[in-house]
Amino acid sequence: MSEVAESTKEIAVATVVDDLTTKVGAERCTVQETADKIPTIWVPREEIQSVLRFLKDEVSEPYELLFDVSAIDERTRQHRGTQPESDFTVFYHLISLSGNSDIRIKIPLSEADSRVKSVSSIYPVANWYEREAFDMFGIEFEDHPNLRRILTPPLWEGHPLRKEHPARATEMDPFKMTPEFQKAQQDALKFVPEEWGMNTDAKHTDFMFLNLGPNHPSVHGVFRIALQLDGEVIVQAVPDIGYHHRAQEKMSERQSWHTYIPYTDRVDYLGGVINNFPYVMNVENMAGMKVPERAQVIRVMLVELFRIASHLLFYGTFAQDVGQMSPVFYMFADRERLFSIIEAITGGRMHPSWFRIGGVCQDLPDGWDAMVLDFCDYLPKRLDHYEKMAMQNGILQRRTKGIGAYNTAEGLEWGITGPSLRATGSDWDLRKKRPYSMYDQFDFEIPMATNGDTYDRCRVRVDEIRESLKIIRQCAENMPSGPYKADHRLATPPAKERTMQDIETLIHHFLNVSWGPVIPPGESSTIVEARTGWNSYYSISDGGTMSYRTRIRTPSFPALQQIPVISNGFMVSDLIAIVASIDFVMADVDR
Repeated sequence: MSEVAESTKEIAVATVVDDLTTKVGAERCTVQETADKIPTIWVPREEIQSVLRFLKDEVSEPYELLFDVSAIDERTRQHRGTQPESDFTVFYHLISLSGNSDIRIKIPLSEADSRVKSVSSIYPVANWYEREAFDMFGIEFEDHPNLRRILTPPLWEGHPLRKEHPARATEMDPFKMTPEFQKAQQDALKFVPEEWGMNTDAKHTDFMFLNLGPNHPSVHGVFRIALQLDGEVIVQAVPDIGYHHRAQEKMSERQSWHTYIPYTDRVDYLGGVINNFPYVMNVENMAGMKVPERAQVIRVMLVELFRIASHLLFYGTFAQDVGQMSPVFYMFADRERLFSIIEAITGGRMHPSWFRIGGVCQDLPDGWDAMVLDFCDYLPKRLDHYEKMAMQNGILQRRTKGIGAYNTAEGLEWGITGPSLRATGSDWDLRKKRPYSMYDQFDFEIPMATNGDTYDRCRVRVDEIRESLKIIRQCAENMPSGPYKADHRLATPPAKERTMQDIETLIHHFLNVSWGPVIPPGESSTIVEARTGWNSYYSISDGGTMSYRTRIRTPSFPALQQIPVISNGFMVSDLIAIVASIDFVMADVDR
């Protein structure tokens, strides 16, 4: 973005902030400074609905996307600066695609009265996010259509992201399964259609209720969809998640800043180092750290390699879900060839945990460029073959075209980003609109489609493979020289050979390796274009060696909430194609 455009955007955002504070009353608002420079405004809880309606409908460049909603337990936080008194904070991260700007709204709540109005009537995507905040923190969202737990079992005791809740089973009393407890749990899991918003009676038909999952190959993970059927036609499809919840955000409060990196790999287990990317960039931003050019280009190359690996898996399994057997074998063979390159560079395959705060784990090995360029020469001809085998196949086209379609505005209402949004004709790709890690130095195009259906969601991902190959080739042919990690005391310990020279260096080395860096107090959010949408890490440091709060916003979570909207009225076989086209991972949903 040019300096003139950047200045114009800053003026527009400042105008929105001024108008907002005027609307609410300047004396009732607090503007908070954050490391990510996103305008952050605290408003009274009774104003939240009018504030969000104002930002969505009344400003010249509306905030079409409610990107995230979650909460913070502030009760043990030491460094809050000028922020208002608050036991719990609910925050709303909004993004204006038309204005290319962000704004964060915060609501202070007391422990004795942690209630706030639901905004799901304004932004439908808020429904699940509010349920998650209720589940994890106990925040009550008034007028919510279905406020119940979403990630933990119905009879779970406590709220896991509150500071007093244990992080490990060893901190709890020994688990006991009494007959009474088992019966209560089983009763709580009984399927009652009315509780899922389903009618059991109709004038001229008898409905059938069917569980798809939570163990079914076509739901791609431990995921359940409760179906209400009229014959083979879907009347209602209600997603049920939480079977894969592993408390990733809770674990961030137990791990040092650098030992948490391997956890990020497992959030989206098909994304590999793509998951490391927003996390380490976020910490670097809070630390005021500049990453060397070589490290940035290495990161880009590895991220695009993993993007291709993910898209190849999606491509093959998508074709398989609509009835083709051969493609998945061809594409998995190519994916294995790609993993051999990743393994040669990082020492790992799917989860190398290779990015580091300040750069990457180690420099590139001898011969890396020959392997990478050979793959860039090899794959295009294979893609030509797959085009004829899959995308031009008449059966695949009939199974997917016109199925599960939505437009750009509908996608944004449900928090859809990435390739699925670009399948509706939107050109929003963060690598182009908000370049990071030198993406603005690369020549590549943004694939788009127009119909927003199941076929086009596949089409965009297939075309992205070729664009990623372009980026990877440019990385290999123009790799900068220099260090692979920042020479910064928070990122890199002193040289090992110097630790035997003086005690200060030995102490510094020991503390940096064992405890990890001490990140200055602050807050920052970083978003990247992940393999299937926008992935962000919102981190809060309280001036220690561990995160006070880490919020992980993933693209798969809101995408599954949209399933009823795009599948009702279709047949069960169509639902299989729709689910395949979403390209989600349950670890990414449940975290």
